[in-house]
Amino acid sequence: MLIKKTLLNPNLAMEKKYTQIRNEYKLKSLNESDVHPNPFKQFNIWMDEAITSAITEPTAMVLATVSKSMQPSARMVLLKEIKPEGFVFYSNYESKKGHQIEENHYASLLFYWADLEKQIRIEGRIEKTTEEISDEYYLSRPAKSRIGSWASPQSREIPNRKFLEDKQSEYEHKFEGQLPPRPKNWGGYMLFPYTFEFWQGRPNRLHDRIEYYYDDDNWKIRRLAP
Repeated sequence: MLIKKTLLNPNLAMEKKYTQIRNEYKLKSLNESDVHPNPFKQFNIWMDEAITSAITEPTAMVLATVSKSMQPSARMVLLKEIKPEGFVFYSNYESKKGHQIEENHYASLLFYWADLEKQIRIEGRIEKTTEEISDEYYLSRPAKSRIGSWASPQSREIPNRKFLEDKQSEYEHKFEGQLPPRPKNWGGYMLFPYTFEFWQGRPNRLHDRIEYYYDDDNWKIRRLAP
């Protein structure tokens, strides 16, 4: 939906500029000769660095999806597993992201670690994981989180916070003394990548960008202009 400027209340209009906020990136460099030939292994190298650096939520990633009407949407989710073929995360299949993935299977991931002046962009196709993978992870979750998967009608309008808390209590009572099964509308997704981009901040905004792209059954590497 497009919002016309004439519909905006001029009395509520605000204008702020952030042109003076700047940060000079100078921690490291990134060259083609520095990276592993396999982008999954290069990803693991950077992820291990982020974890050992004690960054808050190093596995947090932006997941961007697009609906059939070409409306993009982005949100933070948590990476839960890296498999030889892709990246695994979990969600409610009936959420906004779930509906968009069903309508358009192409999506992107973004990891940004400000303290390391690094980011990784990954583009690919998303599919649901097997039920076995979803069950295994669901059963590894804390009890309250397992119940939360039942209680939350994710992305739908709810009347208030009490509604959500009452639902949590309702399902806690329902499953008291037993292990709640995984809801059928909750489970895993895997993104199968066809491009990776590793970005290292550099001085004067001349950042290093190394891209992997899958072509002719091989991963190929090239440098992109910042």
